[in-house]
Amino acid sequence: MADTDNKLIPSVLEACKTANGVLNSELQTYIQGLLGCNKAQLGQALLPYAASFAQAPISSFLVGAVAYDKHSDHYFLGANLEFSHRALSLVVHAEQAAINNAWLNGAKEITSLDITAAPCGYCRQFMNELSNAKQLKITLPTGETTLSQLLPGDFGPTDLGNQESLFDSAPIAINKVDELSDTLVSHLSQVYAPYTNNIAAAELVMENGKRFYGRYVENAAYSPSLSPMQSALSQLAMSGEILAEAKLERATLVETKGRENQRAVTEAVISSFNETLKLHYYLIESKQA
Repeated sequence: MADTDNKLIPSVLEACKTANGVLNSELQTYIQGLLGCNKAQLGQALLPYAASFAQAPISSFLVGAVAYDKHSDHYFLGANLEFSHRALSLVVHAEQAAINNAWLNGAKEITSLDITAAPCGYCRQFMNELSNAKQLKITLPTGETTLSQLLPGDFGPTDLGNQESLFDSAPIAINKVDELSDTLVSHLSQVYAPYTNNIAAAELVMENGKRFYGRYVENAAYSPSLSPMQSALSQLAMSGEILAEAKLERATLVETKGRENQRAVTEAVISSFNETLKLHYYLIESKQA
C-alpha cells in the first residue's frame, strides 16, 4: 500500500484493508471515533485512506474516491491502479474503483461520491452510466457539486436506445459450466454489457485460497468501459495486495461465444506484473447472446 501521509492512523488503515474497502455502519462508527469526525464528514476524512490503496508506477499520482450507498449504509473505497509498460488506457481510475467496489459488493446505487480531486472527463462519462447519474452528488476538497454540473450536454445510455443502466439492469441467464465456480457464474449473471452483449467475468485465485472477482462494465461512450480483469485486479488492490508481489495461483476469464473481445487486453494486463501466470479461458453460451 502507498504511503500517502505519515499522519494516517494505523488502526484506521488496517480496518479499511481488512474490510477490503467496504465499510458497514458498525465499522463506520468505529472509524469515526478514531478520526474524531461525524457521519457527514466521514467521506472526506476517508479519502487519504482510500488513496493509500493506489498503485501508480507511471504517474506517481495517488487518487482516492469514496462511494456511499444510502440503501445499505455502506461506504466503498477506491483508488487508481496503473500497469507498468502497458497502454495508459488500461488504468483503473479511483472513481471507477470505488463504483466497481460498490457494485461487486451489493450496493443498490451510488448516492454520493467523495474524490480527492476533480474527476477527469473519462470518469465523468463512466459515472454517467449510473442509474441515478442525474442526481449524483459529488464532494471535492473545494466543495459540493453534481455530475450534471460537471457533465453538461451529456451523452448516455438512452442516446443508444439502452433503457438499462449500471445498478439497474436485469439479471442474465447463464448456462452452467462445470469448470467454473458457482461464484464466478453468479458474477457472470450480473454483468452490465448492454452494447455488445459480451457477458464476461474474471476470477483470481491466490495461493492462500483468497479469491477476487471482476465483471465487465460497458459504457455508452465505449472507451470508459471497464474490463473484467481490471475489475478483479482493482478488488485485489483494495485488499492491500501489491500486484507485483501478489502470489496468484490462477487467473480465469470467461466470455460469451461469438461476442468475445477481452482476451488480448486481459493477457496484456496480467503480463504487466506477472509474466508466468497462465490465463484459463472459457467461452460460454448466453441466452442474451
